[in-house]
Amino acid sequence: MAGDPEAAVEAAGLAGGRRLMAEATRTIPAVKGESGARDLSIAVGVIIALSRFAPDGFVWPIAIVLLAGVILASLQVLGEADPAGQGAGVAIEGLLLPGAAALAALGAIRLVPIGVVLAPAFVLAGGLIGLTLVTELRIARASGPPSSADRTAVLIEVLLVGFFGFAGVAVLVPGGLPTLELAGISPSKALDVIAQAAADGLIALLLAYRVAALRSSNVRDVAWFGITGAAVVAIAAVALRSIEIPRILGPALLVLVFFLWDAIHVGTPSRRRDPWRRWETIALAALAVVVIGWSLGLRA
Repeated sequence: MAGDPEAAVEAAGLAGGRRLMAEATRTIPAVKGESGARDLSIAVGVIIALSRFAPDGFVWPIAIVLLAGVILASLQVLGEADPAGQGAGVAIEGLLLPGAAALAALGAIRLVPIGVVLAPAFVLAGGLIGLTLVTELRIARASGPPSSADRTAVLIEVLLVGFFGFAGVAVLVPGGLPTLELAGISPSKALDVIAQAAADGLIALLLAYRVAALRSSNVRDVAWFGITGAAVVAIAAVALRSIEIPRILGPALLVLVFFLWDAIHVGTPSRRRDPWRRWETIALAALAVVVIGWSLGLRA
C-alpha cells in the first residue's frame, strides 16, 4: 500500500542495501589476468602461424625472441593476478611453462603440412599457451601452496609441452626425425647432434625447474634439479639420435626419460640429498662421456 509506513521503510532499506553493494563492488579492482592470457595466446598463435611459412633457418632466432617475449608478457599477466597488488612478486617458475609451451608450439607446427589442417593447428598452438597461463594464474592467486589438482594439471601440461617440444626440435634439426627407410643412409653431423641435444636440454631445463618448484621453495634444490634434468635429457637425446629411433618415438622416449627422472627424485629424503647429488653428478658425467664417445665412434 502507498501509505503503509512499514512498506516504505522496507523499500528504503532494500534501496540502501543495493547502494552499499554497488559501492563495495566498485571498490574491488577488476582482475585482468584472464583477458591478458587470452590476448597473449592469440598473439603467440599469430606469430606461430606466420613462422610456419618461414625457412627452417629463420626459426631458431624467432624461437629466441619468442621465448623472451612470452616470458616478459607472462610476467605482466601474472603480475595482474593479485587484484589488491599486495603480492610478494611473481615467482620465476610461473613464467617458464608458458615460455616452454611457446617453443614447443613453434617447433611442433612444422610437423603439420601446409594446407587446411593448419587452421586448427594454429588454434591448438595458442590454446596450449593459454592453458598453461590459466593454470599459472590460478596458482599465483592461491593463498597457499599449489593444490593437488593444480600440481596434477602442471605435471600433465609439462608432459604435453615436453612431447611437442622434443618433437619440434627433432623436426627442425636435420636428421633429427629419421624414418625407417632412411635410417643409416646419411650419417649425422656433429653440429646437428649438438644442436639437438642443446635445444632438448633447454626445454627440459625449463620444465624440470617448474616441476621442482612444485615440491620445494629452496632455489638451490630447484636449480640443481633443473640442471641435472636438462643434462639427463640432453644425454638421452644424443643416445637416441645415435641409434636413429624412427619418427616421433624418439621424442616420446625423451618424455619417458624426463618422467622417470622426476619420479626418482620425488621421495628422496632430505638427509640423503647432498650425498645423492654427488653420486648423481659423477654418474651423469661418466654417462655423458660414454654416450658422446659411442656416438662419435658410430659416426667415424
